[in-house]
Amino acid sequence: MRAMLRPLGVLFLMLTIVTGLIYPMAVTTIGRLAFSHEVSGSLLMRDNQAVGSSLIGQSFQDPKYFWGRLSATAPMPNNAGASGGSNLSPTNPVLLEAVRARIAALKTIDSGNSLPVPVDLVTASGSGLDPHVSPAAVLYQVNRVAHARNLDLVKLREWILSRVEGPQWGVFGEARVNVIMLNLALDRAK
Repeated sequence: MRAMLRPLGVLFLMLTIVTGLIYPMAVTTIGRLAFSHEVSGSLLMRDNQAVGSSLIGQSFQDPKYFWGRLSATAPMPNNAGASGGSNLSPTNPVLLEAVRARIAALKTIDSGNSLPVPVDLVTASGSGLDPHVSPAAVLYQVNRVAHARNLDLVKLREWILSRVEGPQWGVFGEARVNVIMLNLALDRAK
């Protein structure tokens, strides 16, 4: 029995050093060298202050900003420490009421808009943190934002379409617009 304890102890110590020290340090070093922006949280800066992350959605309520997806995180919206969907089925009364309330809010703030409300403006993503919406969701809001900021509607529409991101690596997903990055760029373009 004692003959087995020493090799087991040495193996345990070696694995602890490799998996607890060497591997995490190597991954962290490679990450900082190859993906420094992402490792730092993909922070978005304005006036040398972090105002958000390009990977985490934010809630905008002001009519002069584009609104993103709803957040299903708790105890507050867009809580990166609580990523996850609501797990409510499409027929769940709680989800249906939340969708109706969001549609009503969108229709109230932009009563002249007769377009159908895009689904991504009234539902949360699987993570509850998605910073992206479809181009249709942004274009649905363009009249409200142009009016609130006193901007030319046609120029704003063209400006938005120039910021549409294609599918990941040209294959995965759909075209999308990062709402926080769009709003920050809009603020800078004043």
